[in-house]
Amino acid sequence: MKKVFISGCYDILHAGHIQFFREARALGDHLTVCFASDAVLWEHKKRRTSLPQDHKRALMSALEIVDQVVIGECEELGLDFKEHFLTIRPDVLAVTEDDQYEAIKRALCDEVGAEYVALPKTPPQFTPVSSSSIVRNIRTPAQAPLRVDFGGGWLDVPRHAREGAYIVNCAISPTVSLLEWGYELQSGLGGSGAWALLNGNDGVESELNMGVGWQDPAIIRETGLCVWRSGPLPKLDFKRNGEFLQGHMALHYTDIPHNTPSNADNLRDYDLIEQAAATARDAVFEANVEKLGDAIRLSYEAQLKEGMTELAEAAGCVGRKYCGGGWGGYALYVFSSQTTRDAFVDSANCNRAIEPYISI
Repeated sequence: MKKVFISGCYDILHAGHIQFFREARALGDHLTVCFASDAVLWEHKKRRTSLPQDHKRALMSALEIVDQVVIGECEELGLDFKEHFLTIRPDVLAVTEDDQYEAIKRALCDEVGAEYVALPKTPPQFTPVSSSSIVRNIRTPAQAPLRVDFGGGWLDVPRHAREGAYIVNCAISPTVSLLEWGYELQSGLGGSGAWALLNGNDGVESELNMGVGWQDPAIIRETGLCVWRSGPLPKLDFKRNGEFLQGHMALHYTDIPHNTPSNADNLRDYDLIEQAAATARDAVFEANVEKLGDAIRLSYEAQLKEGMTELAEAAGCVGRKYCGGGWGGYALYVFSSQTTRDAFVDSANCNRAIEPYISI
């Protein structure tokens, strides 16, 4: 009888594992599967198991292609299966071709005269997944907010960051999902950050790789009304739920194309942007709508100096500005009261009410 041995974490058993088990079993007549114990997983991966080890053992033992299941307790990195391997003395140790512990596993095979077989990456029979991606999918929300920014936009771009400066923004509802997206696309509301979150990704790295800032994925993940410190990566200064803005905010769709990356290095008044953010920070701390309007007007002044088209005025509006810096898309209007906000929303189909959003 030709005995085959395989090992792994198998933290969440999936179809990719089954394919590997089948290919390994085809190398002989008897297949032993060893998986790392909860203690080893914690020691080597620094995380808790997703599935208790007695459940894992029961699942693998129920597979017809598996003849024996053992639990690896050895604390040697990459060799948690060592004690079982030396006891069973299999004929073959099967691994994936990208195994990072090849050298020490080959040496272990030499001790018992076993053949080391690296199975090639055959075409997957199923959509490729990993245990970590399954965990991300479980944690991924079904819905996500978008965002509006009040002051400090561009100071989240690492090359434009300023020591001691801030970025102030707010997650908003209505929320979006992969199936329902009730806003215009590419419109300055941080949609790429929401899309990343809804697909189980962080988003910060992808935004920075595009040459823009981190504020969209940061606020969409954090939610609430947030003040961030300017710098290369998100660092929260403080946040609140934004209740004082309830009934005060609306969007106006400009019907002008929005493209942030192409405008990232325009000439602009960063001193004025920093001043707007500092004013917005004070307004958030004081829960003061009028002062937040002052900050928004300063941000808008910087946008006009950059060359953006002037936005129409509105009765009762304490501040207006473009959302984001892409020269178009949505514009934010903040009003002194819900009555004036609602009147603005009712005045045109391109206007809509939004509210601050914080996850529970």
